[in-house]
Amino acid sequence: MTKKTLVVLTLITLSVSFFAQAQRIGSSPEYITALTSNWKGERFPDGRPKIPDIVLERLQNCTLEQIWGYLGKKGYRNQVEKDWVILKPGETMTGRAVTAQFMPTRPDLDSLVRAQGKAEGRSQKGGINIWPIDILTKGDIYVADGYGKIKDGTLIGSSLGNAIYGKTGKGVVFYGSVRDMQELKDTKGFNAWVKGHDPSYIKDMTPTSINAPIRIGEVTVLPGDAVFANEYGTVFIPAHLVEGLVSASEMTALRDEFERVLLQQGKYPSGEIHGDWSDKIKGEFRTWVSKYPKKLAITQKDVDAYLAKEGH
Repeated sequence: MTKKTLVVLTLITLSVSFFAQAQRIGSSPEYITALTSNWKGERFPDGRPKIPDIVLERLQNCTLEQIWGYLGKKGYRNQVEKDWVILKPGETMTGRAVTAQFMPTRPDLDSLVRAQGKAEGRSQKGGINIWPIDILTKGDIYVADGYGKIKDGTLIGSSLGNAIYGKTGKGVVFYGSVRDMQELKDTKGFNAWVKGHDPSYIKDMTPTSINAPIRIGEVTVLPGDAVFANEYGTVFIPAHLVEGLVSASEMTALRDEFERVLLQQGKYPSGEIHGDWSDKIKGEFRTWVSKYPKKLAITQKDVDAYLAKEGH
């Protein structure tokens, strides 16, 4: 064996060994399960928590302040990001996060990512920015860290936007930009929260992770987080907290509505209404809830548990 042949074989062996140990572009189900270990319910094949659709539908009725307050009490104080360019203001979008991180391209890293993506069976046709889109399913929201790049940072245009909507029935949250805003706005049901838009095509951006923790402004987002987005901001909610949050928000909304009824009736001093309730007011609240004209997700048992808490 010549010295040259030995060097080539050594390089091949090292290359194979490196790729065998290299960090995946797409996180494994085991890693995602470990990241979201507080979730005890059903999971998708990729490991993400499968938050029930009905919970996400109920989440749409919450307010940014209700969610912020609940998460803050649980120790999650950095979950809200504001100051977005919104494709269709006035709408609320909820869903399950699929995350992707993009970084400025450098040739050595980009070559490695492309080789690793090929090893993982990812598409070799079109740009590698489609890799996160390929794995989307119904109810997902594509959340990407495009590091705030606007010009040449357009992660999607109208074609990919329609592809995303076709797969998810939802839209996107990008700490980056999009193109074709006018055409995207014409896509019924699709919405986007972005940091800007530009007519340029994506350039010099490399996807370095899919379904791993990412940063969106001041927020750390995990794959499978519940996404709440409206005209006031976006919130990324740990999956294991969503159902409790929704129930608490619904109860808070009911209490607020009932207090407004009492204040308009003038039956009690405002201090008694806004403060700790007397047994008489608690009784009136139970009766009022039992006759509520709309179907509620919370039960009378939930009301009793709420009123039994100290301070209520």
